[in-house]
This record gives sequence, C-alpha cells and structure tokens, in this order.
Amino acid sequence: MADSNQTKRILANAMKELMSTTPFAKISVGDICQACQMNRKSFYYHFRDKYDLVNWVFQGEFLATVQQRGMGGSWSLVQALCQYFYENRAFYRNALSVQGQNSFQDYFREILDPVMRVYAQDLFAGQGEDTDFFVNFFSDALIAAILRWLSSRNCMPPERFTYLLRQSVQGAAQILAKPGTI
Repeated sequence: MADSNQTKRILANAMKELMSTTPFAKISVGDICQACQMNRKSFYYHFRDKYDLVNWVFQGEFLATVQQRGMGGSWSLVQALCQYFYENRAFYRNALSVQGQNSFQDYFREILDPVMRVYAQDLFAGQGEDTDFFVNFFSDALIAAILRWLSSRNCMPPERFTYLLRQSVQGAAQILAKPGTI
C-alpha cells in the first residue's frame, strides 16, 4: 500500500490538473477520485474536503520548501512566493478566485497574518486595533494584486511583478512619510 504522502500527492496532482481547466466550484470529490483512479474513501481518509486538499497543496509544495530553505528577507520570500504562483498560475488563479468559508483565500490570509503582524508591530507599537487594520488592509491588497496579476491575459514574469510590488510599497511609504503629505 502506498504511503500517506504519496497518496496525498496523487490526489493533489489530480486536483491541480482538474483546476487547470475547470473552475473549482465545478470540481467534485468524485471528479478528483476519478481523475486519479482512487476511491472516495481514500480521499476522505486524507482530506476533509476539496478545500483542505487545495490548502495542502500550498503547504506541501511551497511552505515546506520555504521552511527547509529559509529566506534571506521578506522580499526574497515574496519573490519565491510569486515565482511559485507563476509556475502554478492556472491552479492558483482558480484557487484564489474562490471566496468564503474554508477557501484558499482564507487559508492564505492565515499564513500572511503573522508575517504582516511583525511589520505592524514596528509601525503601531502594540496598538491592537491599528495592527488589525494594517494586517487586513495589506493582506487584502496583496491577495487582490496577486489574483489580478495571475488573471491577466499577459501575466508578467514574477521578477517584474515583485519589483513593481516593492516599488509601490516603498514609493507610497516615502510619499506618506513626507511632512505635510496627509
């Protein structure tokens, strides 16, 4: 019998293949099982639902790799994330389009939350309400920017996208830091 991670990878590959051509909402657990010739019982042994499977793909393919390699700084992490999304853009364009309970957007926000909180603490020195606003604002902005980028007809290379993200954030910060700007 195949090991648990191998079975999960087989299901994940089937899901990625299906999501490259079919909207998430139109994919059933039965479709996933049929695509990899596995039974539903095996699917539910490993995952609660198809949302859980999508989240596992990100965790297994990106987060595990980042934890093993480590990153030199926040922009190198953003660059790695954008490179990964670009390489898997059909899947993540579809995954990020899903909203609501258990969606990948919600899961991705949970991943972004602690990262954004580190930056917010420097800006707001422990003011909880302001920190929450900052985290939500920048998480929403990043997710929207990534989805728009992945959904564009001529999706620019990840290096260019990351460069423009960085320029936007740094440029806005410099403008807002000038006395009398606000």
